[in-house]
Amino acid sequence: MKAGGNRVAIDLSHGGYRKLIAYRKSETIYQGTVVFCRRFLPARGDRTVDQMTQAARSCKQNIAEGSAASGTSKETEIRLTGVARATLDELREDYLDRLRSLGAAPWSVEDRRAQAAKTYALAHPDWEDWRDIFESRPEETLCNVMVMLCHQTHALLGGMIRRQEEEFRKFGGVRERMHAARIEARGEERDKAIFSRLEGAGSAEELERRAGELREEIARAVRGVRERRGW
Repeated sequence: MKAGGNRVAIDLSHGGYRKLIAYRKSETIYQGTVVFCRRFLPARGDRTVDQMTQAARSCKQNIAEGSAASGTSKETEIRLTGVARATLDELREDYLDRLRSLGAAPWSVEDRRAQAAKTYALAHPDWEDWRDIFESRPEETLCNVMVMLCHQTHALLGGMIRRQEEEFRKFGGVRERMHAARIEARGEERDKAIFSRLEGAGSAEELERRAGELREEIARAVRGVRERRGW
């Protein structure tokens, strides 16, 4: 919770989402969905196109918005990352539905095609590495590839949420950080007041007298706390 100079930070560091593997994969999912719909679904009269592209776009947008919000609200970051993950579930179901409409089954984990696609996807999160694949492969293959990409990205987002929850437990929300900052500011003002009283002494005798007064004030405050709490 401390910023530079050991002060309480209210606005934590945030952003940088474009470097996240989960975001880069979500961008690939979105671009791939656009190409898939253009190649295999009707240009008009089919709501599936809008549903699929909106779900794919929602995933990457919510990752970006969550990252931008993380500096001031961990709660918002966690919620938006959860929305991104939920939209992947919706999109994955759309691709499974397409496989069923083709009379095809999803690749099994042991299928060599699935293993090859998984290995390639782990090393190539960016759209430019997939563009030619989505422009050339048949529909059944791309449905299976998309199911795999959704699964990988879903797992990455799950890991992100766990880390975000840990950061929330560590740093708290913006209200907690503002409260800590106010307490810190009051402590600094109190310290300055005490220093000012001591610094204003004109002699060693007066310094000792003022120090004695401060000790008496502290002793009275301690007695008051003990009485209120019955100690």
